[in-house]
Amino acid sequence: MVETVPQGRSVGAFVKGIILAGGLGSRLRPLTKVTNKHLLPIYDKPMIYYPIETLCHAGIREIMLVTGGTSAGDFLRLLGNGAEFGLDNLCYAYQEGENGIADALRLCEHFADGERIVVMLGDNLIEDDVAPYLQAFEKQERGARLLLKEVHDPGRFGVPEIRDGRIVRIEEKPAQPRSAYAVTGLYMYDARVFEYIASLVPSQRGELEITDVNNHYIEEGTLCYDVLSGWWTDAGTFESLHLASQLIAGKRGR
Repeated sequence: MVETVPQGRSVGAFVKGIILAGGLGSRLRPLTKVTNKHLLPIYDKPMIYYPIETLCHAGIREIMLVTGGTSAGDFLRLLGNGAEFGLDNLCYAYQEGENGIADALRLCEHFADGERIVVMLGDNLIEDDVAPYLQAFEKQERGARLLLKEVHDPGRFGVPEIRDGRIVRIEEKPAQPRSAYAVTGLYMYDARVFEYIASLVPSQRGELEITDVNNHYIEEGTLCYDVLSGWWTDAGTFESLHLASQLIAGKRGR
């Protein structure tokens, strides 16, 4: 069953949502040989439902979904126009190849149309209501805002180096993490994010890295962050996919 957003809750109308659900999901083969990773089940719903519901519950009414591969049409069959979630508008974009998160986000510039955006990775699950974090972002004059979570394996993620309460640098999948925090897959940006993406060069992995975008905001002194109080996980490995189902089952039980 789809959870509809409570009436009356709203962030600013100028904040639009983007969900990135491309990639080949190679770490989940053979499950992903015949479908997109984000269509796999987590407990009682397809994975993609969870980020959509997270943004809807925060008051987002317009979302663009970026996908790719050979299962892109399945998202349209599953989600339709988004009315089931209470959305006013659900748009779709197609990413060719696997060129990174920033490359996928680049496809959404026309959708953002100069407004602020909240971006969420399609394999991320967040227990917290994210509306307060989006409201804090609205109060920022400009810049970006990230959500962090303390984890036991930060080297799997982008890791922030924090000094005097500020992020001074983010390293992508470092061998020696400078903190125990991971940058979660929910990012808030002003319109300049697309200028920063346009200036990127591919990393050693051949991708346009979202970490490089975030470091641009750090360099100009306009990146803020919050630390999640509830649980958070991605679902990109067999272990984290199993954990995600356990966490959702526990939440349903409560």
